[in-house]
Amino acid sequence: MDVIQLLPPEVIDQIAAGEVVERPAHLVKELVENSLDAGAKTLQIEFWDGGRKVKITDDGKGMSPTELPLALERFATSKIRETDDLWRLSSFGFRGEALASLSAVSRLTLTSRQAGTESAHRLISEFGKKSKVEPVGGAPGTTVLVEDLFGNVPARLKFLKTEAGENGQIRTTLKALALSRPDVEFRIHENGKLWAFYPRAVGPKERAQAVLGVEQLFEGEAQRENVKARAVFASPSDISKTSRQIWLFAQNRWVQDRSMQAAVIEAYRHLLMHGEYPIASIWLETDPADIDVNIHPTKSQVKFRDPSLAFRATQASIRDTLEKAPWRPQPVGVSAVTATSTSDASVAPAAEPENLKFEGGVWETRSSRSKDFNFGSFKDQTMTVLRESAATRAVPNFAPLKETREPSFVPRAEIPPEEAAVTPGVWSSLEVLGQADLTYILCQNHKGLVLVDQHAAHERVAFERLMRAWQGGRIDVQEFLFPLAIDLAPDRVEALLTLSEDLAKLGVRIERLGPGTVGVHAGPSLLKDAVYAAALEKTAEEVLDRGGSFSFEKAVGDLCATMACHSVIRAGQALSLAEMKNLLKEMDEFPLSSFCPHGRPVSVEISFTRLEKEFGRIP
Repeated sequence: MDVIQLLPPEVIDQIAAGEVVERPAHLVKELVENSLDAGAKTLQIEFWDGGRKVKITDDGKGMSPTELPLALERFATSKIRETDDLWRLSSFGFRGEALASLSAVSRLTLTSRQAGTESAHRLISEFGKKSKVEPVGGAPGTTVLVEDLFGNVPARLKFLKTEAGENGQIRTTLKALALSRPDVEFRIHENGKLWAFYPRAVGPKERAQAVLGVEQLFEGEAQRENVKARAVFASPSDISKTSRQIWLFAQNRWVQDRSMQAAVIEAYRHLLMHGEYPIASIWLETDPADIDVNIHPTKSQVKFRDPSLAFRATQASIRDTLEKAPWRPQPVGVSAVTATSTSDASVAPAAEPENLKFEGGVWETRSSRSKDFNFGSFKDQTMTVLRESAATRAVPNFAPLKETREPSFVPRAEIPPEEAAVTPGVWSSLEVLGQADLTYILCQNHKGLVLVDQHAAHERVAFERLMRAWQGGRIDVQEFLFPLAIDLAPDRVEALLTLSEDLAKLGVRIERLGPGTVGVHAGPSLLKDAVYAAALEKTAEEVLDRGGSFSFEKAVGDLCATMACHSVIRAGQALSLAEMKNLLKEMDEFPLSSFCPHGRPVSVEISFTRLEKEFGRIP
């Protein structure tokens, strides 16, 4: 008896359905993309019971009565005609599998009408068994109703999540689809209730504001050869605790790509803390011949001919704008005493939390910013508590403003007139009151008190100056009496040697000591010897993965951050009034001074209104 046999058509269809429609969210994605390919400008999406019932209505070009049965046949498509068309794709779909696969595992009703025809036509499929096409009433466009999904394969149902879980996946998918096409109106109903309405937007930024719920977003563009990236993203103050708020699109197709995601995160290097992720949407465009979208059953992954170009374009589209710190208020001339230079809408320091508790004692920050942190309003990200601890606060924790041991808080009258003059910078316009806990520079502006972390602030200043020194070739270098020998894999040694000239500009002079050994003859004087092995190995790995120039830039940043951290003011170090003012003035030189190189916020603001409420002066 022969063992190899042809499978029955119904089994083939169910196998195909398992690849294309793994869960209800994939069904929604396939149907919406079909509508977009049909030229729809208005979409209504309805889903019930975790996606086991879905209805999609569009105003696209529709199908003729003779096309309806073909639409449910496998490998029947209007998108391609020959093999070369796979490398010229401008549509979402092209395989002709989605509707055929869906009809095999559900009750599917397909209704469509072309513009200019007298009536619509309907075709019903019961788990692959098709009815005759019949005329019905209906507006131009197409409606697809899917019911009883996986009704004939109950084994698939036990692999689905709860209704709430599947609904969440569908919502995420629809958000991505709405982001991909801001020119299309999306009206979304969940279990009979309107969940979201996204009207046609002027552009990606406006659609992203509606979908992501973040008001202050910024735009950037970059191009590396034939790969162009457009980005819409939030400031480092608006962050997420997961990477799910990084939305990636290639040729307007929503994709999952670790390299592109890494590029987005890399753009925020030295601006986010560990465990924080940016909020961003990236659209990549390239020649269709340089991207393969036919590598995954759900078309959720793509492959670029040169992935490094996509990585660099993605990173630059965000970083080039971030380095200008567009969220910073424009400084205006203001008295340092009255401190009215900051904008009402946004100030450099982060505003104080609404849940401030005032119990007497010392200020203590319990947690960092969360996803909803706004540069101008800290809201509920940080719980700052003023509490008493007699054991640790027996001695006053306010450092003197002068080198002599005098009261830390200088009365306003003691500030020389020339120091109260108009200042142009956001930070230098703050009035310095003193030093709290030998760690925080206590200031005020017209809105409230501002506490500046002296170590974080000085760390950013030192980091930026080191980067400038490297760019200008002014790094202090120490020569080693004996070279530091670092063992690496041979391919990593070769990768590092390609950067030898660039590393020399940073003060790191290397040479090959053997097939798997690199010798370091010189390096920046502020860098500890133990840092070199890990730093150079990491640099070599990134050269292999992403190309030399970018990897070197990242290595320089990491080394400068390490050097800055070990060469600046520490917590617990007393500062004079002049030193504190000078540090604030230096911060004005650098746009990204609101964050230390490790991503921590440099300041927190506590409004006078909040203080008045805590003291019972106002209700």
